[in-house]
Amino acid sequence: MSGTNSPEAVKKLLENMQSDLRALSLECKKKFPPVKEAAESGIIKVKTIAARNTEILAALKENSSEVVQPFLMGCGTKEPKITQLCLAAIQRLMSHEVVSETAAGNIINMLWQLMENSLEELKLLQTVLVLLTTNTVVHDEALSKAIVLCFRLHFTKDNITNNTAAATVRQVVTVVFERMVAEDERHKVITEQPVLVQGNSNRRSVSTLKPCAKDAYMLFQDLCQLVNADAPYWLVGMTEMTRTFGLELLESVLNDFPQVFLQHQEFSFLLKERVCPLVIKLFSPNIKFRQGSSTSSSPAPVEKPYFPICMRLLRVVSVLIKQFYSLLVTECEIFLSLLVKFLDADKPQWLRAVAVESIHRLCVQPRLLRSFCQSYDMKQHSTKVFRDIVNALGSFIQSLFLVPPTGNPSATTNQAGNNNTGGPVSAPANSGMLGIGGGITLLPAFEYRGTWIPILTITVQGSAKATYLEMLDKVEPPTIPEGYAMSVAFHCLLDLVRGITSMIEGELGEAETECQTTTEAASSPTQSSEQQDLQSASDQMDKEIVSRAVWEEMVNACWCGLLAALSLLLDASTDEAATENILKAELTMAALCGRLGLVTSRDAFITAICKGSLPPHYALTVLNTTTAATLSNKSYSIQGQSVMMISPSSESHQQVVAVGQPLAVQPQGTVMLTSKNIQCMRTLLNLAHCHGAVLGTSWQLVLATLQHLVWILGLKPSSGGALKPGRAVEGPSTVLTTAVMTDLPVISNILSRLFESSQYLDDVSLHHLINALCSLSLEAMDMAYGNNKEPSLFAVAKLLETGLVNMHRIEILWRPLTGHLLEVCQHTNSRMREWGAEALTSLIKAGLTFNHDPPLSQNQRLQLLLLNPLKEMSNINHPDIRLKQLECVLQILQSQGDSLGPGWPLVLGVMGAIRNDQGESLIRTAFQCLQLVVTDFLPTMPCTCLQIVVDVAGSFGLHNQELNISLTSIGLLWNISDYFFQRGETIEKELNKEEAVQQKQAEEKGVALNRPFHPAPPFDCLWLCLYAKLGELCVDPRPAVRKSAGQTLFSTIGAHGTLLQHSTWHTVIWKVLFHLLDRVRESSTTADKEKIESGGGNILIHHSRDTAEKQWAETWVLTLAGVARIFNTRRYLLQPLGDFSRAWDVLLDHIQSAALSKNNEVSLAALKSFQEILQIVSPVRDSEKPETPPAVNIPVPVLIGPISGPGLSRPFVRTDSIGERLGRYSSSEPPIVNTELEDLNLWWAAWNTWYKIGSESTKPPITFDKLTFIPSQPFLTALIQIFPALYQHIKTGFNMDDLQKLGVILHSAVSVPISSDASPFILPSYTEAVLTSLQEAVLTALDVLQKAICVGPENMQIMYPAIFDQLLAFVEFSCKPPQYGQLETKHIANAKYNQAEWVALNYVPFAERSLEVVVDLYQKTACHKAVVNEKVLQNIIKTLRVPLSLKYSCPSESTWKLAVSSLLKVLSIGLPVARQHASSGKFDSMWPELASTFEDFLFTKSIPPDNLSIQEFQRNESIDVEVVQLISTEILPYANFIPKEFVGQIMTMLNKGSIHSQSSSFTEAEIDIRLREEFSKMCFETLLQFSFSNKVTTPQEGYISRMALSVLLKRSQDVLHRYIEDERLSGKCPLPRQQVTEIIFVLKAVSTLIDSLKKTQPENVDGNTWAQVIALYPTLVECVTCSSSEVCSALKEALVPFKDFMQPPASKVQNGES
Repeated sequence: MSGTNSPEAVKKLLENMQSDLRALSLECKKKFPPVKEAAESGIIKVKTIAARNTEILAALKENSSEVVQPFLMGCGTKEPKITQLCLAAIQRLMSHEVVSETAAGNIINMLWQLMENSLEELKLLQTVLVLLTTNTVVHDEALSKAIVLCFRLHFTKDNITNNTAAATVRQVVTVVFERMVAEDERHKVITEQPVLVQGNSNRRSVSTLKPCAKDAYMLFQDLCQLVNADAPYWLVGMTEMTRTFGLELLESVLNDFPQVFLQHQEFSFLLKERVCPLVIKLFSPNIKFRQGSSTSSSPAPVEKPYFPICMRLLRVVSVLIKQFYSLLVTECEIFLSLLVKFLDADKPQWLRAVAVESIHRLCVQPRLLRSFCQSYDMKQHSTKVFRDIVNALGSFIQSLFLVPPTGNPSATTNQAGNNNTGGPVSAPANSGMLGIGGGITLLPAFEYRGTWIPILTITVQGSAKATYLEMLDKVEPPTIPEGYAMSVAFHCLLDLVRGITSMIEGELGEAETECQTTTEAASSPTQSSEQQDLQSASDQMDKEIVSRAVWEEMVNACWCGLLAALSLLLDASTDEAATENILKAELTMAALCGRLGLVTSRDAFITAICKGSLPPHYALTVLNTTTAATLSNKSYSIQGQSVMMISPSSESHQQVVAVGQPLAVQPQGTVMLTSKNIQCMRTLLNLAHCHGAVLGTSWQLVLATLQHLVWILGLKPSSGGALKPGRAVEGPSTVLTTAVMTDLPVISNILSRLFESSQYLDDVSLHHLINALCSLSLEAMDMAYGNNKEPSLFAVAKLLETGLVNMHRIEILWRPLTGHLLEVCQHTNSRMREWGAEALTSLIKAGLTFNHDPPLSQNQRLQLLLLNPLKEMSNINHPDIRLKQLECVLQILQSQGDSLGPGWPLVLGVMGAIRNDQGESLIRTAFQCLQLVVTDFLPTMPCTCLQIVVDVAGSFGLHNQELNISLTSIGLLWNISDYFFQRGETIEKELNKEEAVQQKQAEEKGVALNRPFHPAPPFDCLWLCLYAKLGELCVDPRPAVRKSAGQTLFSTIGAHGTLLQHSTWHTVIWKVLFHLLDRVRESSTTADKEKIESGGGNILIHHSRDTAEKQWAETWVLTLAGVARIFNTRRYLLQPLGDFSRAWDVLLDHIQSAALSKNNEVSLAALKSFQEILQIVSPVRDSEKPETPPAVNIPVPVLIGPISGPGLSRPFVRTDSIGERLGRYSSSEPPIVNTELEDLNLWWAAWNTWYKIGSESTKPPITFDKLTFIPSQPFLTALIQIFPALYQHIKTGFNMDDLQKLGVILHSAVSVPISSDASPFILPSYTEAVLTSLQEAVLTALDVLQKAICVGPENMQIMYPAIFDQLLAFVEFSCKPPQYGQLETKHIANAKYNQAEWVALNYVPFAERSLEVVVDLYQKTACHKAVVNEKVLQNIIKTLRVPLSLKYSCPSESTWKLAVSSLLKVLSIGLPVARQHASSGKFDSMWPELASTFEDFLFTKSIPPDNLSIQEFQRNESIDVEVVQLISTEILPYANFIPKEFVGQIMTMLNKGSIHSQSSSFTEAEIDIRLREEFSKMCFETLLQFSFSNKVTTPQEGYISRMALSVLLKRSQDVLHRYIEDERLSGKCPLPRQQVTEIIFVLKAVSTLIDSLKKTQPENVDGNTWAQVIALYPTLVECVTCSSSEVCSALKEALVPFKDFMQPPASKVQNGES
């Protein structure tokens, strides 16, 4: 108080005092002298004090009672003016604190008197206040008196005084307690605060208290007494008191000085023993009262609750609970229970309102709530207070909806209105209060089942500013506006949630951070602090366990009630802000439950939000089956308090913003979404976004709901899994307002962000999310089964999105993710599948392109993990999925192809897994991938994968969907082989390295290395795989593929075979080539002979390929040729292999079976292959192999000579010793001897094959029908043409048996007829004398043989006769074509082209050529011993006899002419030989044959053709003449050496010829020509010449000729006689033509005879003969008369020679001598 202590202030005080005293004395001068005196003496007193003391104020205080006295006396005058002056002066003294205790007591007494006299009441109050506030001199009785004074003034008649007094009382009470606080502060330093002692029963144990404390104690105690309507102990003199005022004072003390009660047990005792019972007692009317129970019925009238007291009581309770909860645990329980009771529906509205306000005050104090929970709810037998509070709020809110507040008529009408509409009312029936038309509610409000409750703005959130608890001036209960209680209760809930959650989350956060820091400290402790750290850590844990229990209990206690209330409010809310708050509360609760791991409650809140998001009554199983949902239908009974869960009302009071299709199996009608649904949806998204980590299993709920919303809103997935608004087309029933249209992109964006934020979730939460998405997807899949409706793709799209953002830890979720997507890919619904595949492939591609750490190239396991699902997709049969799979592969190749590394087998496997039945487009795409691989990536992949590439390419070749692909894949195989060839060295190195590793592994495991073609080196195995693949393709069902594959296979082996190890060739031959041949042979022989109509599409098939059999034939041809070529070109490689001869045999066997197949094309080709392998004279060595010096050539005969004699039918069989000897040579220098021996064996094997082919193919079938197979000419030709080449190799051992075999084959081959189809090509025309190529070949074969024999050793010449036999057999064909079995052949002229008929060949040219050969050969070999011994000449003659005897009947005229000329040639050579060997008798049998031949030819039985011209005839006659000439020159002169019979036969023949009777068939006109005059003449001449020759050895011969002449002449005589007779008889008639001819012939013969006789030596002619000639003369003369001119001219010729007989007769003797 420096202001009052300063010298100036003191000076002023003194002056003022003196002036006051002066004024007093002045006033009292007249009326009150004593006072005047006192005043004046006071002046003096003051002056003296001031003069004497330095401490003026202290002195004043000391003497204060004297100083004050005059003023007190002044007051005593009761004069207002004086009293006022005095009071002012006293106040001045007080304010300077110069009043002592006694003075103060005096002043108070004086004031009391004034009070009693009702004087200057306001001034009194002021004075008291100043007295008590400026210092602490007033104590105990004085103090109590002062306080009573104020109380008394409070109850005056004057309102102003009353109010001022009330204020003063309040201030005074405060002052009393403030003094106590100050006193405590002073003593605090000295003593520690005493321990609180409960249960002190001595009410007045005040002795321990200090003075100020005691005053406070007494005051407070009396206040309680007064409120309780008892007499005060200390405040003596109170006349009256109101409870309301008492309660207010109590409240203010409790509120303002809580520490007093908490620190002093005396006061605590008061609280417990006095205040609480008082409050409870005063509450009783409120508790008992039931609204609506009529008083009359109850026996004792119940006291009605009184608003002012009730309200004040509640205020006191609020303070007690807030400040002294820890002291009054039990009492608070009662208070809280009371509060809860006051909310009951049967309590008055105002009571409920103030109760709610009180509860609101509690709700904003979360720590207090936590204490409740700890003290009551967590104790075993205690009331669950916290839970009850929350539930009570819930019930309260419900009751407000269920019981329309009285005096609100609108509610009842509303309900009625709604019930009649009979359906959901989209705009609420207008609540009558507003009176706005159109049913639009402008006020924010709750509306539920027709009850409309406005929402009033009450407080700022988080502060409980009450309205009715502050109405201290109201006596009557106020009318509560509609919606007030609801609004407060609503805020209670919100604040409760906000408070609890922020508190718990804050503490959780602290606990977590503390825990982290302590555990970190514990995990890396320093030696010194180790123990204590661990200790603190464990304390920490205990503490956390305790707090966690509390948190969980709090949540468990309140969640049911909260949820019930919030759900109801959410349903009823029509205001966006309110809705937002409710949702926020539900969201924070859900998140909190989640953090605490309280699954049921978490799910329940989430379910509530989910339900709010969906249209009412939306059937969503997830929400109806979870535990949370069971709440919605039960009513919970909590401590006898029934909490009804109200399910959402059907009427929607919201603006409908979207109409869509529900997501359900059965198509239903449309459903509507309101803006509130959308709001809930956003909350849901928010929840998932911000609290995803604590959602756990409730992801199911969240996602299921989102899925349905997305569906109703028509959002469809787009690339990357984001959902975009679908086009209107897709859901015709989806209607979206513009309001929601603008929201959609935002929602879609949030949705995407929600899943993007999954990258911040921990692994467990992420798994929860994935699992939820998977099960959601499974449901969608189930729904989509069996119908082709659009499925919900939400889950799949989101799985994709989640996968994409979590790429950095993809391993942990890859398996469940892809495993599920693979299931989706197998779904029957195509859209579903398509998205499954889309998602899966996108993930795989993203996974491969993602920048992993470590990169994929160093993390093979991850790479294979990523690629694995791609492989798994191959097990799915849906083509659309496979297409996606392959497109993915294609993209991977294009982007990642270079870095696939160990992933190659998987990728290639995917291409290879495409099966034949999977459609063209699939195969085409897969093939595209393969092409890309082959063209671009072979160098980048590990060499071990090359084999897979080969396999895959091969498998495409085998696909029969698209021919072009198959053909192209064969091309790829060629490219691959080229690549192998170019990169051979590197591939080989790498493979060998790999092989070593595998070998080692295999050995460690103790298993054999399993690899195709194992013993071969790995690089060779690669080639073998390639060959084997091509081999498979060579037996594909499609001819084009076979052809292409075959060509490729043989080209690759040809081009690149040199790379193979020598030993590998063994495998190539046996496993590849022969295996292929076997298969082709089998397929060809079993192929179908049905005609194929067309080659697919409009392709026409050539007739040579129109059956499967013909098409296979082509393959067989190609394969055989290829193998043969390899054998030919690679002979030098193959022959050193151990079993070459076996291979050779197998090859020959194949050639044989092909040659004998019933197909011209195959058989012919087989022979060509045969020719090819025979073209080699000896193995050609490459220039690369110069090891064998040429000098080593050992001449062959050394080894072979002794064993190839004629006696051995087959060359040697190699003995072991030779084998062993040969085996000793090092393989680098194959010994020539060995080769030669080998060769010989090989050639003989070839000969055997050739023989088998020949004998089988030319053997005529037993029966014939249309389908009988007859070998073609080209085949036979080729067959025969092989012989010469083959013969060159085997001639040394070729013997008669072989020749015999050869002959059979040649003969049969020539005998085979031609089909009429082929005849025009083989026989140009019948008339041309041309040999067919077959016939040429046969002759060539014989020619080769003959030449070989010619130069060969002696022992070979025994083969000549066999060759002659063969040739002669062919000669016979000229007249008697060979038979081919039982087959009927037609003559070519009669054969109809294009019918299945067989045409006999024209054998004439062949026979004739054979004949020429015979003649040539005979000319060379006539003298050979064998030819002589084997009667070759006789055979020739015998053969020629046939055509000669047929003569004109020969098929061809040329034949007999050639036969004649040949006969002449042969005889000209042969007859001398025959004569030479006459004695040996080797030719004896020839002569009769020759005679018969002459006979048959010269006197043929065949008739010349009618059209024979004269020139021709004459030419033919000249041939006859030649024969006779031969007889006259070559035979008759040597009659001595010739058998007699033969000569006789010749004579008879000449005789016959000389007077040949004409054929009876001649016509008149031709008769002159037909007589063979020249021939007869020649015969005559020869006959005569022979008859009269001197050379006649035996008389018999002469006799024969003479006989012949006389017979001839006799016969002429007869003919002439008969002619004359007939001529005479016939008169004028001409004689028959033949008779005329005959006579002419006879006449000519006579003239010829006479000519002959003249030429002969006279001595050779018998006289008798002459006589007979002359005897003819008269008869000739007789004929002169004949009428025929022809006869006349002949007669003339006959008569003319007779002139030689006209001569003078000589003497008889002469005659006799002559």
